[in-house]
Amino acid sequence: MAQLTGIHHVTAITSSAEKIYDFFNDVLGMRLVKKTVNQDDIQAYHLFFADDIGSAGTDMTFFDFNGVPQGQHGTNELHRTSFRVPSDAALEYFLERFKKFHVKHGGISEMFGRKVLPFEDFDGQLYQLISDEYDSGVAPGTPWQNGPVPIELAIYGLGPVIIKISQFVAFKEAFETVYQFKETATEGDMHWFETGEGGNGAAVIIVDDSTSMMAQQGAGSIHHIAFRVPDEAELREWINRIDSFGLPNSGFVDRFFFQSLYARLAMPILFEIATDGPGFMGDEPYETLGEKLSLPPFLESKREEIESEVRYIDTIRSR
Repeated sequence: MAQLTGIHHVTAITSSAEKIYDFFNDVLGMRLVKKTVNQDDIQAYHLFFADDIGSAGTDMTFFDFNGVPQGQHGTNELHRTSFRVPSDAALEYFLERFKKFHVKHGGISEMFGRKVLPFEDFDGQLYQLISDEYDSGVAPGTPWQNGPVPIELAIYGLGPVIIKISQFVAFKEAFETVYQFKETATEGDMHWFETGEGGNGAAVIIVDDSTSMMAQQGAGSIHHIAFRVPDEAELREWINRIDSFGLPNSGFVDRFFFQSLYARLAMPILFEIATDGPGFMGDEPYETLGEKLSLPPFLESKREEIESEVRYIDTIRSR
């Protein structure tokens, strides 16, 4: 059985598609590679921010649900998303950039031998930048070539997602057994797990937290995390594996941009496994990627209906 090769994407919930576009595009310098809708709720936008060409392992995505309540952070949640930057110098650059744009942030600190810079957005969604200065393992993506951040300092991939769990021992055993991650380091109540080639792009940090209140999902919280497999053949192997453990799951789901499997290892933690391709370059030219409302073929017949129900968002950069 092949291992999962790393983190594919992280999907979160926002209270405003417009504000999250401005935050990721203008402040973080991550490219909007796809403006589409939630395939299970076509009235809601689904925005994908990633590297220059939307490579697997680089994209943070957002659902914009109308009237969604504010989420509450706590234990039993996907807690914080990391973004990879090339160097410690990049953290210093973003520290000044966050001050310029009035982004709520902490100071640069160290975690598992890597320097990190925590920050959050207008919804209280939690992030951190993590330096690849001494990283080895899964390769990063390609920085946005025409973005507002200098290429040599830009975000170019996803790093470890921090997960808080109230029953750590049971969750660890299930996580290692089913998803085959391996614990490689511990710092206090934080535990570093890796898969595949390892490194920042193939890790999760699980925090043993039995004292915080239970988290409540909503605006400002993570909806799910997806892990990578190369292709559909390996995804189907994972479907058989998840079935063999008796875990309730979605079965095979074709998202057009990739194929997926969803399962909950423990409530309310939702894990997805997704294929690296086909990717986001098939239906739009590189120069105008993310500027139009992109719909998979099975929703194209509903374009008129969808466009009448979702509000217009100006994401045109090629003027």
